[in-house]
Amino acid sequence: MCPRSIKELNPKKILIRSTNWIGDAVMTTPAVHTIRANFPDAEITMLAVPWVADIFSLSPDVDKVFIYDKKHLYQGKVKGPLHLAKDLRKENFDAAILLQNAIEAAVIAKMAGIPIRAGYKRDGRGPLLSHGVNISDETRKKHQVHYYQDMLRGLGLTPGPDHLRLHLPDELMHWAHKIVEGFNYQSPFSSDDLQQGKELPDYSELNALKTSDTPIPVIGFNPGAAFGPAKQWPVEKFAQLAAIITHNFGESGCVIMVFGTDVDTEAAQTIKEFSIRTPYHVQDMTGKTDLQQAMALIKCCDAFVTNDSGLMHVAAGLDVPGIAIFGSTDHVATGPYSPKIKIIRREMKCSPCMQTHCPHGHLNCLETISSMDVYEDLVKMISTNPIGTF
Repeated sequence: MCPRSIKELNPKKILIRSTNWIGDAVMTTPAVHTIRANFPDAEITMLAVPWVADIFSLSPDVDKVFIYDKKHLYQGKVKGPLHLAKDLRKENFDAAILLQNAIEAAVIAKMAGIPIRAGYKRDGRGPLLSHGVNISDETRKKHQVHYYQDMLRGLGLTPGPDHLRLHLPDELMHWAHKIVEGFNYQSPFSSDDLQQGKELPDYSELNALKTSDTPIPVIGFNPGAAFGPAKQWPVEKFAQLAAIITHNFGESGCVIMVFGTDVDTEAAQTIKEFSIRTPYHVQDMTGKTDLQQAMALIKCCDAFVTNDSGLMHVAAGLDVPGIAIFGSTDHVATGPYSPKIKIIRREMKCSPCMQTHCPHGHLNCLETISSMDVYEDLVKMISTNPIGTF
């Protein structure tokens, strides 16, 4: 006898297990909305690792975020999950919907005594699920957005729209606008001041510094990618692109904000050095913001140039025009889910190899994409989108 569907069981306290990477988390946002739409009266908690929690903490589809902090609170490969399961048991969840594919997600849900455990039958976890979904060959070929929606359809839920959903509060956007205004008008404010907590210039000071009422382009760069070198367009090419941009926009001005973590600071410095003669700022934002602040600043960009990375998906979710440069990874399954972002890639016999390092040692899939190739597409993108509208 088949178990009653989750829809029929109508759980009132639902735990969603998030994926562990920023980009994957962004691609699950349509599925999270589907869960909310199917259970409008339920209390929905997202179980997420710290670095993706900001994706959901502002979402109207989520009531609470439960942080799975493996570094501090839930340490140890065995002890950590046991401790987490014990804490989750206290919450008395009716259902766990596992967007993460790992067996650990199902083990924790089982140990936490959650009666409804739903997700794809992957990683050998089928016997641990009360409601398991088989993956069809058709679903395997789809974009990840559809992959998660298909799972919910297999659970008997009615999928909602497939568009990505990222939410930023007005006060955060006001902060971001003020930051960018300071960069635009060459105020004494810099990204280092941001990190040190310096008070921002007020609008009267910014207006006094304006040399023109014409908006200037604000371009985001994202030279990093956690996966590995085979995902990273060479930083020298990002630097050459910055030099071309600042040279060609020299008279009218431009701002380039370089995003990333502390790991990307050296790359940001390289990019800045290539444009050091321009009077306009190349602002190093690496390691200077949390994820929500980075999201708000990306929303302020007129265009975003990025590797295949979490911030690429953030730009897509925020409807920001952009260029995504692909090397070893699959542009069909994990490309930016946005008509405003153009993918640039070079078709090779070996691509997509899905490797972190080039098996042939040449990275031709990335090296053959020139800075001028990207610049030409970038200029077209800026010319067809209003500048300075944020």
